[in-house]
Amino acid sequence: MDRTLAADLARLPELLDATRRAAAEALATLGERPVVPPQDAPPPAPLPAHGTGTEAALAEFRARWEPRLSASAGPRYLGFVTGGATPAALAGDWLTAAHDQNSNSAMDGAGQHLERETVTWLRELFGLSDAHTGTFVSGATMSNTAGLAIAREWLGERLGVSPAQDGVAALGPVPVLSGAPHSSIAKALSVLGLGRAALVPVPTLPGREAVDPAALDRALADAPGPAVVVANAGTVNTVDFDDLRAVAALRERHDFWLHTDAAFGAFAALTPEHAHLVAGLDASDSVCVDLHKWLNVPYDSAVQFTRRRDLQSRVFANAAAYLGPLGPDPDLVHLTPENSHRLRALAAWFTLRAYGREGHREIVERDIACARSLGERLDRDPAFRLLAPVRLNVVCFTLAGNPAPERLTALREAVAAEVFVTPTVLAGTAGLRAAFSNWRTTPADVDRAAEALRAAAKEIA
Repeated sequence: MDRTLAADLARLPELLDATRRAAAEALATLGERPVVPPQDAPPPAPLPAHGTGTEAALAEFRARWEPRLSASAGPRYLGFVTGGATPAALAGDWLTAAHDQNSNSAMDGAGQHLERETVTWLRELFGLSDAHTGTFVSGATMSNTAGLAIAREWLGERLGVSPAQDGVAALGPVPVLSGAPHSSIAKALSVLGLGRAALVPVPTLPGREAVDPAALDRALADAPGPAVVVANAGTVNTVDFDDLRAVAALRERHDFWLHTDAAFGAFAALTPEHAHLVAGLDASDSVCVDLHKWLNVPYDSAVQFTRRRDLQSRVFANAAAYLGPLGPDPDLVHLTPENSHRLRALAAWFTLRAYGREGHREIVERDIACARSLGERLDRDPAFRLLAPVRLNVVCFTLAGNPAPERLTALREAVAAEVFVTPTVLAGTAGLRAAFSNWRTTPADVDRAAEALRAAAKEIA
């Protein structure tokens, strides 16, 4: 064994304790550090020929890189609909690395069993029936991609071909209909060979991002054959929801696969005031939910649900003698594009076990209240105007006068140390989005964010 590696092994408890102290110090300052520090990069360092061990690496990381990292796990990082990591989720993620499971095979099946239990809990959390099975993936983009890959195979089933076996060309043109799809939908269609041009925009309701069911009805009637509908349960700009029951009811007249992108909107199911927004979610053939958003597990975690696991395994089956047979309950290696599947479920298992439905409901309701509060503050401020009502946890706003992109960029950069928001365009108007999904966020953080935005708007006026 390499001498330095052997020395680290001998000191492993001490080194892990030093890492724990470094992590604890970083987390203790989340609320006061610059949310997004200046974006300079250190001079590049050469690859060392001979390492100096973990202690020296930790010291160099803390000196060169840690000061440049954002406080993205903190309470005023309001960009990208990003959560943090609850204490339990962090503990689960650390143990994920410590146990380093290859959770793909029944031959070493504990990780798979834990994931299935966690998926069952999540299914119950979001009000899905046991007709849905689920699998962990890396994020919403991969969840949407997997769901649409299953939809692609369903189209083949309807047409008497198998795209997984015969190639996507066997399908011919495929209409994918949606009102206000997330950008990852077009990306998924590109990856799947269906093509970005397959995405057919359907008119939305006036002043809304929710699809017009009557317009969708007409678009389905014009489709040359079976189609795919991508419904939205929480759009990124305004957190608008399609009427999922009305969309599903169109299957009485049309043949289509219903995929619902509920990346963070699914969490509306946790609060009685907003659960009606996801009524009908269970009718979906596939569902995307991103867990590193409102479940507040570390980044790189989502779940993909479907009613057609048989088609899912047809798409993603991996034939190799060392993997064993496919079987009636497929191993995880047969259910996603990834052959390598870390035990992502453990962080989710920990936070669900630690805080339960009620603990996570409280996070959701507090974030919604914070979003409403910021929206009310900005609506009263003559420097700003809201671009949409605050329906759930996103505040979409702009400058009241001359909302030019360069002025909004200046505003965003001016407040970056205190609050991080991201740019957008809604109905042709440039704006900013503040997305609340972090378990740490409190009304005091809303006060600080609102004051920072007010002061910065005054400076650039």
